[in-house]
Amino acid sequence: MSGLLALLDDVAAIAKVAAASVDDVIGQATQAGAKAAGAVIDDAAVSPKYVHGFSAERELPIVGRIALGSIRNKLLILLPVGLLLSAFAPWLIPLLLMLGGGYLCFEGAEKIAHAFHAGDTHTAPVGDPAHLEEEKVRGAIKTDFILSAEIMTIALAAIDTPSLWMQAATLVVVAVGITAIVYGAVALIVKADDVGLAMVAGGRLRATRAVGRGIVAGMPGVLVLLTWVGTAAMLWVGGSIIVHGLDELGFGWLGHHIHDWAAMIGHQVPASGVDAVEWSAKAAMDGVFGLALGLGLIPLGTKVITPIWQRMMPG
Repeated sequence: MSGLLALLDDVAAIAKVAAASVDDVIGQATQAGAKAAGAVIDDAAVSPKYVHGFSAERELPIVGRIALGSIRNKLLILLPVGLLLSAFAPWLIPLLLMLGGGYLCFEGAEKIAHAFHAGDTHTAPVGDPAHLEEEKVRGAIKTDFILSAEIMTIALAAIDTPSLWMQAATLVVVAVGITAIVYGAVALIVKADDVGLAMVAGGRLRATRAVGRGIVAGMPGVLVLLTWVGTAAMLWVGGSIIVHGLDELGFGWLGHHIHDWAAMIGHQVPASGVDAVEWSAKAAMDGVFGLALGLGLIPLGTKVITPIWQRMMPG
C-alpha cells in the first residue's frame, strides 16, 4: 500500500512539473506572439487579396491551402533553422531580427508610397481558373514565408529560456496559434460579405436584414482600415526593433532620445495617463523612424532585392 502511495505521489509530482512546463510554454508563446504583433497584423491584412476575383465557393479552399503552406513554412523550415541558430549561432538572431525589422519598415513605407499614386489596380483574374489559383496560392505562400520568418525570428528572440525543448515547444505553439488566428481571421473577412448577403436575402426580421446590409456596406471600409492598421503596426514594430538593435550594438543615442522625449510628453498630462501617453508617444516616434528608414530602403528593395528574390523563387 505504501508503495502505491509513493507511486501516486511521484505521478502527482510529475503532473505538477508537466503542468508548470505547459504554463511556461503558453506564457512564453503569449509573450513571443505579442512581440510579433506587427507582422501578424500585416499577414492578416495582406492575405485577403489572394482570393480577390475568385468564385465564392473557392475562397475558403484557397485560404485553407495558403494556411497549410504557412504552417509548413513555420514548422518544417523556419522552426528547425531558428533552433539551429539559437543553439550554434545565437549572435545572428539580433542581426536577423534587425533585418526583419528593416523589411517591415520597407513594406510599410512602400504601402504608404503606393497610397499616394494611382488607386487600387487589382483586376479580376482572367484565364484558366485552376492555373490562376495555383499561381495565387504559390505567390501567397512565398509572401507568407517572409512574414512567417519575421514572426518566428521575433518570437525566438522574445523567448526567455535556455532550454532547447522549451524553445521548440514555444515556437510550435506560436506557429500553430498565429497561423490559426491569422487565417481564421482571413476566412471571416473574405466570407463576411457573403454572410451579409445571406442575411439580407434570407433574414425574416427587418433587423437581421439591416445588419446584413450594414455588413455588406461596411466591409470595404473594414478592409481599408485593416490595411492602414497593419501598415502602422509594421512601421511601429519595425522601427522599435531597429532602435532596440542599435542600442544593443552600442548605438543607443536614438533610443535614449526617444525615451526622453516620450517621458517629457508624458509629463504634460495628469498622472493617471502618463504611462499611456508615454507609450503612445514612443510608439509614434518609433513609427516615424520606421517610415523614414523604410522610405530610404525603397530603392534598395525595388531595384536590388526584389529582382534577386524573383530569380531565386521563380513562378
